[in-house]
Amino acid sequence: MVKVIGKHDSAEAYTIRDFLQRCDVPFEWVGLTSEEEARALVGVETLDDQNLPICIFPDGTRLKNPDIRKITEKLGWFRMPSRTEYDLAIYGAGPAGLSAAVYGSTEGLKTILIERYAIGGQAGSSSRIENYLGFPEGISGADLADRAREQATRFGTEILLAREGVRAVFGTGKLEGILDDGTRINARATICSTGVAYRSLNLPNEAKYFGAGLYYGAGASEAPLTKHEHVFVVGGGNSAGQATMHFASYASKVMLVVRGDSLKSTLSQYLVDRIYAAKNVEVLTQTEVTALHGEASLEAITITNCRTGDSQIVKTHWLFACIGGEPHTAWAEEVGLVRDEGGYLVTGPDLLRNGQRPANWAPARDPYYLETNMPGMFAAGDVRHNSIKRCASAVGEGAMAVAFVHRFLSDG
Repeated sequence: MVKVIGKHDSAEAYTIRDFLQRCDVPFEWVGLTSEEEARALVGVETLDDQNLPICIFPDGTRLKNPDIRKITEKLGWFRMPSRTEYDLAIYGAGPAGLSAAVYGSTEGLKTILIERYAIGGQAGSSSRIENYLGFPEGISGADLADRAREQATRFGTEILLAREGVRAVFGTGKLEGILDDGTRINARATICSTGVAYRSLNLPNEAKYFGAGLYYGAGASEAPLTKHEHVFVVGGGNSAGQATMHFASYASKVMLVVRGDSLKSTLSQYLVDRIYAAKNVEVLTQTEVTALHGEASLEAITITNCRTGDSQIVKTHWLFACIGGEPHTAWAEEVGLVRDEGGYLVTGPDLLRNGQRPANWAPARDPYYLETNMPGMFAAGDVRHNSIKRCASAVGEGAMAVAFVHRFLSDG
């Protein structure tokens, strides 16, 4: 088991806890509360020491304030590509990317999967997915992702972690992805399944509180730390609902803050029923968080009724924002991929305008259903325009994208 030692209100410590949780790596968190404790446990003089947090691995190795890449290296997960060219390169290891990797590899394609952070994507942060086919008791996002990773690697998929595609070059008969460390990935076809990131609250001094009371996403790694605390969750989707129920098992009270009139239009009914049945959960509809307060860490928030404009300040050290997503497609503009107004990749029939194919489209056919306006570049999952934001849908699109990849490769 990995031991992580640091300040509770540390963004770096939170990032490590979140990564280990998502990767299903057992860890023990030791939160330092005094300088005496810091000197006794890890030999540093202050809680603000630049060497914190410290990770101690089972073999005794100590990493001081490590980034995610150093942790993946220590876990033996960091590697370089073994081939100069692949049949299929997949960017993003959420449900869509993992599904594409499994089906690509099982069907004989030389497949590589590149992930910027942790296996599982946004779904990997979910404490429990209960409406996924075949798991009547539910399954954590981290567990589901780890099973899919094992499947993909068993069939031959190479996985590169702690790497992010930052540029793409489209040449004759191949697509080249350039990663943030300069590594180049050449492939005959590519699937973009980079998913979305939770939006910020867009409030003053928001960055100051990240990891120090303010968190983006379901916060599965933080739930055990909220015992006897008052927790606020912002958002009206399933991820916010699942987070609310998970925190309800630990916190004394959980407040779900929703801008809409009700939960029924945005949450699955089973979650709506459980939320309203939970004795320590309260739902605040037509409400939003309008200010954050605190010195070194979050101490209170202002919540405002959207209808009346009435505001109140409430004390809390725990605020989790699950308020929709922004797609990871900044790289797409440079290469001319068509995106909608929200930045999502447009594919297939949605690319046609008055029956006309996209400009500079060379093949003598319409784009395949999940194909972008660049032949051989496909999109699957949440990153795609008009996709259904559900785990099962993303898995289905990943498998479907591989079928279209085979058609594209057979085109010659």
